[in-house]
Amino acid sequence: MGLSVFAQEGESLEEIFKVDYDTPLTLDLEEEAKEDSGIEPVKQKKKKKKRNVYFGIKTRKGFTRTGFGNDVVFEIFNVLKEYEGPPEYASDFYWYDYKKKKVMNSLRVDKKNAGVLHGPYKKMLGEQVLEEGWYYKGMKHRRWVRFNRHDILQDKSYWWKGWPQDSKLAYYDFKKTKLREVIPVHFGEKDGEYWAFHEDGSLAVRGEYKHGHRVGLWREYYDGGRVKREVVYPEDPFNFKFNPYISREWDSKGVLIYDRKKFLKGRY
Repeated sequence: MGLSVFAQEGESLEEIFKVDYDTPLTLDLEEEAKEDSGIEPVKQKKKKKKRNVYFGIKTRKGFTRTGFGNDVVFEIFNVLKEYEGPPEYASDFYWYDYKKKKVMNSLRVDKKNAGVLHGPYKKMLGEQVLEEGWYYKGMKHRRWVRFNRHDILQDKSYWWKGWPQDSKLAYYDFKKTKLREVIPVHFGEKDGEYWAFHEDGSLAVRGEYKHGHRVGLWREYYDGGRVKREVVYPEDPFNFKFNPYISREWDSKGVLIYDRKKFLKGRY
């Protein structure tokens, strides 16, 4: 079986390894954050803020206390009243372990003893704020800052439901409920994990960018989760002598129809 089954003559990997979209709906997360800022039009009357309700979801307060004497550290947060697990694309997921009495960042969740962080978060040493930010269903959201014991800013970052705010998101619908694509952006160029999803929410493509170039192994998936194709890119984004290649490909039933190693050994 020849490679022509997978690529027509003159067709590049960029052309065959992509997700087809009808219309571009990519949005800057900076604009998304403005919509989520909570600022109401001047002409509208301010509604009375509901207690412990954040992003329209009811929560309950919680806290932790560690250390002794002058080194007592408090974490003040809110958790969802009902458990909701991390989305498939999540790389970080924050929850309070009722059993261990500590905030966890893990995708391996003890559901029976988990309170998913949602809403404002603050970590304090006495009156000194060490870290402050927001969570959205277990993922970092909005503005996050971190200080040292001398109140000197150590780090500041912006997030949108687990994604760095510089990233760009595309949706299938204008209500922004069906995520279609996540393009990682860092300092103005593509950098980080790339994700694309089918309309049913299943994973379509996953890979990584470094300094604007695809690197490492990229996978494309059929609806429902079966792997469709693997493409290998250079580990070094500036290795322009490396020619990306299709490593393996499967049909929709999961049957391997191409293996580059076997093909090169003349087993097809």
